[in-house]
Parts: sequence; C-alpha cells; structure tokens
Amino acid sequence: MADHAIPTRAEIDSYLKDRRNWGRWGDKGPAGAMNLIDDAKRLEAVATVKKGRTVSLSRPFPVTPSPENPRPAVQFLMKGDRPPGGGAATDYYGVAYHGTATTHIDALCHVWDKNGGWDGKDPDENIQFDGVRYGTIDEWSDGILTRGVLLDVVKHRGGAHVTLNSPVHGWELEEIAAEQGVEIRPGDALCVYSGREKFAATNGGMWTRGAERPGLHASCLPFVRHNDVSLIVWDMMDATPNEYNIPWTMHGAIFAYGVSLVDNSLLEPLADVCAEENRNEFMITINPLNVIGGTGSPANPIAVF
Repeated sequence: MADHAIPTRAEIDSYLKDRRNWGRWGDKGPAGAMNLIDDAKRLEAVATVKKGRTVSLSRPFPVTPSPENPRPAVQFLMKGDRPPGGGAATDYYGVAYHGTATTHIDALCHVWDKNGGWDGKDPDENIQFDGVRYGTIDEWSDGILTRGVLLDVVKHRGGAHVTLNSPVHGWELEEIAAEQGVEIRPGDALCVYSGREKFAATNGGMWTRGAERPGLHASCLPFVRHNDVSLIVWDMMDATPNEYNIPWTMHGAIFAYGVSLVDNSLLEPLADVCAEENRNEFMITINPLNVIGGTGSPANPIAVF
C-alpha cells in the first residue's frame, strides 16, 4: 500500500471477494493455503534451526472462569489402585476451544460470510450434525511444519502495545518487515505480536472489554494475500468492533484465502527469544488433533531456533 488511507467498505469487500483463492488448488482445495507448504518449504524451515532452542506459543489450558473465558475448559482427575501396591492417575479434558481463551487453530470451515465459506461452499450443506464435509481440521493430520516469521509490533512502537484506538494496519506490517530486514515468503507462518499481556495489564487483567478488543485492522488483509502466507499466528485477533458492519474482517482470510489462524497464541515469550537470538525467523510446528470433520483443534505451536 502506497499511502496510509483507511480502506473503504468497497475496498474491504474487494479484498474478500476479488482476490480470493477459490479453486486455486483444485482437488487439494480442502487444505487451502497449507498447500504452499511442500517438502521444499519444510526443508527451508528446518534450515533455520541453528541451536535446537524451543518456545511454546500456547497459553495454559483455561480452566478458570472469567469474562474472557465464559465456557472454561474442564479437567478432572481420577486416582485408582492397581494391586499389588501400585496405582494410576488419569484425567478427563473437555474444552469449547473457539473464543478468546484457548490457543487453537481454526479449520477452513470455521467461518463464512454472505458469499459462502472457503472455496464457495454453502455452510448449510457443508456443515452436518455428524461433522463438516469440506475444509476440516483432519486435512492437516500429518502436521504443519513451516518457516515462521515474527513481526514485533510492540518493538516497532517503542514498547507500546496495540490499543482499541490504535489497531495494527497493513502498512505497519510492511514497515515492520522492512525494519526487521525479514522477507515474508510463500507458505510462511506469519506471527504478529501485538502485546496482549501488556494491554491486559492496563485493562484489569483482560484483553477484551465486552464486545471491544484491540487487534488487527481489515487493512492487513492485502498484506496477508500479497505475501501468500499459509497461516497467521497472533496474540490479538481482529480489532472489534469493525467500522464496516461485516461479520468478519481478518478472520475473512479463512474463507477468502484459505489461510488458517492460530488464535490466542502466547507470543511475548517468542518475542523475547527473537530479541535474544537477534533474528525473527524460525521453524514452527503445529500438530492438530486428528478429529474427522472438526472445525479446529486446541494447539501447542512450537517455535524452534
């Protein structure tokens, strides 16, 4: 983008319709932009590993109720004896992972707008009681391994986190990439650190405030599409509410471009390690649960340096 003008509603509609990837990958369409991660791309990612240092990008399993976690995850333990003199501890996990608490990856069937879901699928036909038919999480059951790139918005802003009045814009992502001297390549995982924990520290410990939350503006959509990324890993999500009266702005990358999102990622530790290692590229791996017909999965993304 040559200037810093806020895009109009017509421009946003164009981002989500005229530049969409529907039909681009033919019979491999259900996997979406993950098709950009081929064997060569995985080897490129492996080549970024120099030390073997690992960083988890997952938040702890969210079992504590809060305004940000109205449907807390469930964990209960069972302890039993096993004669003679032994025993075992087991536990049960249950989680409604979509939302603003659990680190999770969205399948391509997760959201849609008036034009349909990913690859033009009609959600009324695609989504059935026993599971979804197209664009499901099991498309990535072999795991996701690619090159990750962190764009550190907080560092770019001199330590200031993103706020409700200062969302991340597409031109800012361009500036950060240039400032960091990092190239975004097709198939990369785009990691955007906006300072969720820093914002929460000034907002009563919470990132969300009712229907309001800071994050990425719809002006970031062309950056995502132009750079042909395979997925977005972010601590904040779409800036909400949006001024366009549309159901989804940045989440529209799912149904328009076939780009998956890893929501509620914990990126402050990743930003710290990137600063310590003096580089913003790494290998990232995500292994979703193999749920046939699922709309996503809890995730523990791992960055490897």
